[in-house]
Amino acid sequence: MRLPWRRLLAALSLATAMAVAPTAAATASADSAPSSGWNNFSCRPSAQHPRPVVLVHGTLGNGTDNWLVFAPYLVQRGYCVFSFDYGMLPGESLFGGLGPITDSAQQLSDFTDRVLAATGASKVDMVGHSQGGMMPRYYLRFLGGAAKVNTLVGLAPDSHGTTLSGLTKLLPYFPGAADLLESHAPGLTDQVVGSPFQQKLNAGGDTEPGVHYTVISTIYDEVATPYTTQALSGPNVHNVVLQDLCPVDVSEHVAIGLTDRIAFHEAANALDPAHATPTTCLSAFS
Repeated sequence: MRLPWRRLLAALSLATAMAVAPTAAATASADSAPSSGWNNFSCRPSAQHPRPVVLVHGTLGNGTDNWLVFAPYLVQRGYCVFSFDYGMLPGESLFGGLGPITDSAQQLSDFTDRVLAATGASKVDMVGHSQGGMMPRYYLRFLGGAAKVNTLVGLAPDSHGTTLSGLTKLLPYFPGAADLLESHAPGLTDQVVGSPFQQKLNAGGDTEPGVHYTVISTIYDEVATPYTTQALSGPNVHNVVLQDLCPVDVSEHVAIGLTDRIAFHEAANALDPAHATPTTCLSAFS
């Protein structure tokens, strides 16, 4: 019998994340800061890292579990880091990204304003995983976000949509999610290639003036497929494939956002290009 190695890899990634920062899973609320140091609204950006970083989770994720490894990774490097929950269906507090994406983008707008007010910064940077790398583009284009965001980094974003069958491949990673999706979940249908939301989002180009974009993809992505559709076109865009940085990296859609320090290193380069260092397989240990 063949082992479902990608599913096993994701499970191991989740286990690693819990081992690295177990106390952070105690809450998914932005009002109660995880003990690992992010969502600290008393944090003031430094001269080296003058913009706070807003982390945007993916479909079926939440603002804590998605970032158990990456948020502390950035905090240890001197960033003010914030995450939040969006797109929760009524009565749901664990699985996010399922509500209408236009509503989710408004939640992102409101949270970003809160971060800016608390930190005194004029702009934020954003890093999003999966839907979290795509949804902010709606905020940038239609909700005035381009004036408040310097850099958007997408980890395996479904930039131009994906198939519903691709999205359902997430379900085995999240026990109980299949039952939840028996109810209406517009956050899924909004992500399907050719949906009215996707047509509106991608009409007129991928980017907004003044915003810097980085997309980090993996050839093993089984959700946002084909992985080449994740790339963006336009000025100030850097598209990179993880295996071009480290050929032996086998991270798929879930692991690239949860535990892959090679992807995290490249994301950190995008946040601070003036101090960027080459991303290689050795970045997994840095």
